Amino acid sequence: MVEIGETLVRTLVAAQFPHWAHLPVDAVPRQGWDNRTFRLDDDLLARLPSAEGYVPGVAKEDRWPPHLARHLPLPVPEPVATGAPGAGYPYPWSVRRGGPHPVYLT
Repeated sequence: MVEIGETLVRTLVAAQFPHWAHLPVDAVPRQGWDNRTFRLDDDLLARLPSAEGYVPGVAKEDRWPPHLARHLPLPVPEPVATGAPGAGYPYPWSVRRGGPHPVYLT
């Protein structure tokens, strides 16, 4: 597994999405196994796969939640941007509009 922390997320965001570089980065307290999730300010979430086997989930989360959202009673995180490997992190990653309590389907 790749070591994923707030410093890495700040570095990736600053390099690839400089318009968000000023936002605070905080790890979400309860982490899953597939991804590491970090809050960017109050509305955005950065999600980074924790291992190569979880990389296909990035594209799946980009593709399906927007289609499913209108049929679900809870808010679903909206894809905002997809990051590329960088700063020693080898996988694509994503930024989503998540609100205070995002629900993930994966």
